[in-house]
Formats: sequence, structure tokens, C-alpha cells
Amino acid sequence: MSDIDAAAVRYTTIAGEHRSELDVKRSRFITVLQRTETEEEARALVAGLRREFHDARHHCSAFVLGPTRTVQRSNDDGEPSGTAGIPMLEALTKRETFGGATDLSDITAVTVRYFGGILLGAGGLVRAYSESVSSALAAAPLLRRRRMQLYAVPASHADAGRLENELRSAGISVTGTDYGAAGASITVAVPDVPGTAEEFRDRLAALTAGGSTPEPLRTEWIDL
Repeated sequence: MSDIDAAAVRYTTIAGEHRSELDVKRSRFITVLQRTETEEEARALVAGLRREFHDARHHCSAFVLGPTRTVQRSNDDGEPSGTAGIPMLEALTKRETFGGATDLSDITAVTVRYFGGILLGAGGLVRAYSESVSSALAAAPLLRRRRMQLYAVPASHADAGRLENELRSAGISVTGTDYGAAGASITVAVPDVPGTAEEFRDRLAALTAGGSTPEPLRTEWIDL
């Protein structure tokens, strides 16, 4: 699978919100990281932090969105051009995740700066904004997202528990089981890549002696 194909079916993000603070020559750099999936969410975070830190001089930001990171934006918010937003964006896009991949996405970084009275210069600002985001990322737990095909696997009430356990033991992700009057339906998630659907059907046929046929439901991104 090529790097482009891999990016289309999996990437890395963070869970929730994380904050860190860096002091550089009496200037305070407060960085907030948040998982965001749309530009509206990213801009809402910036607006919220402008209200929270209303007395700060700068609220610089960068965000990366989408499974293939097609949306990338940055804002210097009054700092000299190229000294804040771009270094923050590069800290996000170049961050290594699982297995050395650089696939971090659906994330917004906002760095609030309180000026300490000492000029840092262009180079100092670049280092400070980059380091502030990198420090925040170092403390933020990462999680993987993968595009999965969901299937409904029918089973009798009597067999549902056993079949669910056997599916899990076979390495198949089970997301839930619904019990109805006519029987049970086990929802499973299979990686949406060529060949895995056939492998799953073969494994299910072996587990049920051909007695259960999975029904495709939908494709969606799932946190792993």
C-alpha cells in the first residue's frame, strides 16, 4: 500500500483538550491543543480562547484537518509574518506518531502569548512557538483512527455470546450486539482495505459452518 493509500484509510489524532505553558524571557506562551474535525470547530476554539485570555496580546493558531490532511491553516495574529503560525503548523505536520509516521490530523493548536517586555527577535519567536506546540504534543495522548466497514452478523439468542467471543478471539473488532425478538445482531468493524472483507467472510463461515451471512451496513471512521 502506498503512503497516499495508507493515509486514506488511517491517521492519528488526539483525544480531548490539552494545555501546556512555556516561559521564554518573561513572555508566557500558553498552548491549547484540541481535537477538531471541521474548520468551524477550529475557529470556535480560537474565538473561545480569545475570550478566555482577553488580555493577551496574541492568539496565534494552526490547524490540520481531514484523513489526508488536505486542510491546513495558520495565523500569526499580529506577530511578524512567518514567526508564529507556520512554525506551529510545522510542529503539527512533522510530529511523528505511531511507527514514525507523520499523520497527525483533526487537531488545532492555539498559542496565547503574554509579552514579557523583552523582544525575542524573529528567530526567538519561531523557536518559542514551535517548542510550545511540540511540548504540548509530547503530553497529549495519541489515538489512531481507521476507516472501517461495518457489518451486521445475525445470530440466535443462544449462539450470540459464543459467536461474539469467537469473533473477538479471531481478531475481529466487535462494536456491539443488539437483541431483538427474532434473534441477535452482532455489529463488527473490518478495515476498509482490499481483501479484508473476503477474509472476514471466510472466517465467519468457518466459525458458523456457513450458517451466518454478514450484511454490510456502512463505512465510517472509528477510534481505535
